[in-house]
Amino acid sequence: MTALGPTAHVDTFTRDHLPPMEDWPQINLDGFSYPEWLNAGVELTDRMVERGFGDHVALIGNGRRRTYKELTDWTNRLANALVEDFGVKPGNRILIRSANNPAMVACWLAATKAGAVVVNTMPMLRAGELSKIIDKAEISLALCDTRLMDEMIACAKDNVFLQKVIGFDGTANHDAELDRAALDKSVKFEAVKTGRDDVALLGFTSGSTGVAKATMHFHRDILIIADAYAKEVLDVQPEDVFVGSPPLAFTFGLGGLAVFPLRFGASAALLENATPPNLIEIIQKYKATICFTAPTAYRAMLTAMSQGADLSSLRIAVSAGETLPAPVYDDWMAKTGKPMLDGIGATEMLHIFISNHLGDSKAACTGKPLTGYDAMVVDDDMKEVPRGTVGKLVVRGPIGCRYLADVRQRDYVRDGWNVTGDSFIQDEDGYFHFAARSDDMIVSAGYNIAGPEVEAALLKHDFVRECAVIGYPDEARGHIVKAFVVLSDHAVPCEDTAKALQDHVKSVIAPYKYPRAIEFLRTLPKTESGKIQRFRLKQDLEAFQN
Repeated sequence: MTALGPTAHVDTFTRDHLPPMEDWPQINLDGFSYPEWLNAGVELTDRMVERGFGDHVALIGNGRRRTYKELTDWTNRLANALVEDFGVKPGNRILIRSANNPAMVACWLAATKAGAVVVNTMPMLRAGELSKIIDKAEISLALCDTRLMDEMIACAKDNVFLQKVIGFDGTANHDAELDRAALDKSVKFEAVKTGRDDVALLGFTSGSTGVAKATMHFHRDILIIADAYAKEVLDVQPEDVFVGSPPLAFTFGLGGLAVFPLRFGASAALLENATPPNLIEIIQKYKATICFTAPTAYRAMLTAMSQGADLSSLRIAVSAGETLPAPVYDDWMAKTGKPMLDGIGATEMLHIFISNHLGDSKAACTGKPLTGYDAMVVDDDMKEVPRGTVGKLVVRGPIGCRYLADVRQRDYVRDGWNVTGDSFIQDEDGYFHFAARSDDMIVSAGYNIAGPEVEAALLKHDFVRECAVIGYPDEARGHIVKAFVVLSDHAVPCEDTAKALQDHVKSVIAPYKYPRAIEFLRTLPKTESGKIQRFRLKQDLEAFQN
């Protein structure tokens, strides 16, 4: 690819801040052909009605089932309100703050139809975390579930970019500012004729520290992930019902719980609180066929089946968020006989690019690249290592990393390849096997958590003099966040102090990032220059475990 196609964006911020083309990864669009003018929001709604899916159920949630025709009308009304009442222009960035529910999907689709660039965010984020996102993307408008307004309003008070926060009703009542504005609007909307190369979505990488990293994805990319992974691996049928736990704010969840079902006329059952018991209940209630969740939840499902739960409707279990342990795979296959598919994706690549396939899956194996993708295991000099040797995973295909105005683009892309940050082994038969994360990101129950961010939160408490955070192995979550804390003179090392620090972290950053284990030390291991040696803390844990 040597040039971008035409744009409909009046606000050219995102195109202006794409990395220089010489810093892009190699993009291979063979097999993925889309018209020059393409709006992903239209393709997932109006186009589906035109194809005869109007009466099929599209979204299930908060006590209602909505057909494709209802979803199309709803999103068109919302899009009319965004343009006519709130002045949205093509290319404006819009932040959406909500849990997983049909209203969030409708807002995303409506904003996409209006030509906006959407930034979906998790409900657990605090004002400070939201501000980093807003500053990076220069967002002036936010759509927020009215139940989650406090942090959004707190963020807007001090933010120079955010001018307007509009509430929407995440329940089925449709009684909030945006809903009222849309109530009398037409169900017809002349969607913005966006270019296939126009940015439609900014995906912020989870666990980012310092200045947030935003990955930029085009309208065509949103369709590519469905036409690649969902079609090739899942073989999605209109009768399928998707469920899962990943937040829609993550590109993984947006794909698995919105893009994939809507692209093929299937249904998505959305859960605001996707705990394992709630997932089990919704699978049974709606006879779900495809589930996206973490290995920890599949363990809970196995236990529930032993106690009488009927999950026989599932035809595919997709393991998400962290590597799939072989015992979970083996137990699932033995118990259900249904395929469990592991795979790997990245926010930079929008979704999965290596996966097991139906009829070709095995324990402790991530699988093979999807059609149109190439992958390789390399050394530090980008030279392929021998099969069976651990190295760095690099990949390229129809989608690749494009950071928004970020010098780290050159770290992620080398010689035309996307450097994923994962260590892998490729066996003699071409299958890829996960070894470890190449960096120190802590993966806990499917969430990426940056240790330095937790340390910064702890250090804001006057009990804490120094601290270091690492990932600690945990059977249920893969790893948990463990903090080593040197206390101030007036603090006492005890359970009450640990609880106070945990509560403090929950109040400063997203609660899932808090340290589930705290150990008090008199000193932390350091270099002569005073740098904390976190690797020694890890080594001491390993020595203790061995």
